[in-house]
Amino acid sequence: MNTPTHMLIGAAVFSRPLVPASLLAALAGGLVPDLPMLAMVFWSTRISGIPESRVFGQLYYSDAWQAVFAVDHGLLLWGGFLAVTVWLGSVVLRAFAGAGLFHAVADFFTHNDDARRQLWPLTDWVFRSPVSYWDPRYFGTQFAVFELGLVVVLTAFLCWRMRLWWQRALTLGVAAILLVPVLLTGGMHGLHGMG
Repeated sequence: MNTPTHMLIGAAVFSRPLVPASLLAALAGGLVPDLPMLAMVFWSTRISGIPESRVFGQLYYSDAWQAVFAVDHGLLLWGGFLAVTVWLGSVVLRAFAGAGLFHAVADFFTHNDDARRQLWPLTDWVFRSPVSYWDPRYFGTQFAVFELGLVVVLTAFLCWRMRLWWQRALTLGVAAILLVPVLLTGGMHGLHGMG
């Protein structure tokens, strides 16, 4: 699933209108699992000059990169973190941890050949979903249509639910990352390969 979609899901589920900081925390929690990958891709392609085809064809699947993904998408790690935040009673921390866990769970169900070691550190086992958010061989085209609709629904829900102008503007800004390319080009290519 694309990173902005993860952010909006986390915000819809975990943000609380009466606690404005919970929106920021939930959006951040939806983003954080993909930050290492985004940084490694940026460094490799923009700083080191490695072609994207090599980054996504070789480096992404390398042991070193997969070791990072096992941590940042670890269901047990995010689940444990969420449990601690519930015990602490912090709405803001719970929004962050909950959104991070939902991100990892959503990726569990939307990654096939690029799946991560979801239950690390207990095991290196990898669940390869029959659905890929980006790969047409595994319903990626159909999922892109679903994801686009989901982004529209989540954005409308959050704009209705949030009362402050900056909350609505932030929600629209996150959604725009996916929606604007689709609206400008009429194609779904903007929904493939962001997370």
